[in-house]
Amino acid sequence: MQIGILSDTHNHSQNLQAAMRIFKQKDVQTIFHCGDLTRVEFVPLLADFRVIYLAGNGDLLWGEIRQSLLDLNPENFGGLVFEGEIEGVRIAAAHGQEQGVLDNLTRSGEYDYVFYGHSHRHKDLQVGRTRLINPGALGGLKVEPRSICLLDLESGQSEFIDIL
Repeated sequence: MQIGILSDTHNHSQNLQAAMRIFKQKDVQTIFHCGDLTRVEFVPLLADFRVIYLAGNGDLLWGEIRQSLLDLNPENFGGLVFEGEIEGVRIAAAHGQEQGVLDNLTRSGEYDYVFYGHSHRHKDLQVGRTRLINPGALGGLKVEPRSICLLDLESGQSEFIDIL
């Protein structure tokens, strides 16, 4: 099963739409949005997927975003930290603005993967038994490539895809 990981949309609807097209083409069913979606109006763009959404420091209306996601699909999730299992794989996720939260999730040894955003730089790093993945950013003021990540939960193979 492939999942999609993205973060830091920062009001860039075109990049978010491009990411959703790629996820559809790759037959992704579940996506993790690791925060800074920033706009409630963007929620309908995510409607074709099960969404696990982590509130970011730029999500001033994160409660409304969460409720809109739950209205779309009661299996969606919205919160500050996700801890769960998909296809037998233990996953945690947070936006990443609080380094202590990420450190605790990673060092706990309870998770196969920890997903996060915030830094706007894609990363795939093994820390003990846990892989730490940041998909990069779809928007923002920093100058960096715009990217998303595909992860095959069965093989563990990840692929970063640039959004042009």
